[in-house]
Amino acid sequence: MIQTPYYLIDKAKLLRNMEKIAYVREKSGAKALLALKCFATWSVFDLMREYMDGTTSSSLYEVRLGREKFGGETHAYSVAYGDNEIDQVIGHADKIIFNSIGQLDRFADKASGIARGLRLNPGMSSSSFDLADPARPFSRLGEWDAARIETAMNRINGFMIHNNCENRDFGLFDRMLGEIEERFGGLLSRTDWVSLGGGIHFTGDDYPVDAFCERLKAFSGRHGVQVYLEPGEAAITRSTTLETTVLDTLNNGKDLAIVDSSIEAHMLDLLIYRENAKVEPNEGPHSIMVCGKSCLAGDIFGEFRFPEPLKVGDRVSFQDAAGYTMVKKNWFNGVGMPSIAVRELDGSVRLVREFSFADYEQSLS
Repeated sequence: MIQTPYYLIDKAKLLRNMEKIAYVREKSGAKALLALKCFATWSVFDLMREYMDGTTSSSLYEVRLGREKFGGETHAYSVAYGDNEIDQVIGHADKIIFNSIGQLDRFADKASGIARGLRLNPGMSSSSFDLADPARPFSRLGEWDAARIETAMNRINGFMIHNNCENRDFGLFDRMLGEIEERFGGLLSRTDWVSLGGGIHFTGDDYPVDAFCERLKAFSGRHGVQVYLEPGEAAITRSTTLETTVLDTLNNGKDLAIVDSSIEAHMLDLLIYRENAKVEPNEGPHSIMVCGKSCLAGDIFGEFRFPEPLKVGDRVSFQDAAGYTMVKKNWFNGVGMPSIAVRELDGSVRLVREFSFADYEQSLS
């Protein structure tokens, strides 16, 4: 038995997403790059690289990880590159996407040996949460003025557009892409490649994958470009759990259970967006609030239903614990960092990483 807490990546579940990505690549002609900002656990890259074309990054360390651990195409993007890192970024990348014309002006000559692109901000997105909306007022994410972008066209050969966020609605994706084509079509057709970013939930249940493929293929043909997708959550959705153990129970007007993990430290993205964790099947007569062990008052995974009252030693398994979760884990309160385990395709479970006091100590000064 592996000591909890630990993240458990199930390769069989991961494979289902990979096969859908492979289908989209085949039917649409689009290439697929893993968005490392969402998921960067390289112990399963051996499986993922068989179904994807490479990686895309948001920082020097991510682009280096993509090159060294995943291989394939390695796209570099950052909101801003520093003088102290640009040479290393270029050394690891096949393509570099600049966030602004100012950054392009500054580093275009250094990057003359690889493909150069620019982030385009279409001024619209599928996000309903201001914190995550790349098209929010006064957004710093990309260039939006077509006349200004025109001045940079002789120095780039591609665009990156990221305006989808947890978008499960193909109709909305289609409409937004149509508006982008109306506004920027003349510019798109003068490039060799266009990345449509991530946030498109095309591996979800009941998503019209064939219609999606046809739309991508039509976009590619109309503008004469290679289309890239940057799936993050879509690549790893429903593949991973956070396994925990109940340490204590009490009642303060509600039944509570405290587990050996922390939403603040181990599922931070849910806390930021004020979302509950997921427990399956979440059925039964007993409603119990499951809480983390940190001293943060709001360290609460959520309120769930169980067939029996929870007791000390029971296991609670939180679903969907991969995307924007493992990459954000932290040492708040010095709570023990979850180990990482992988369930192989043959059903065996392999412990791939444990964290110790030394890791906590060395993360500080």
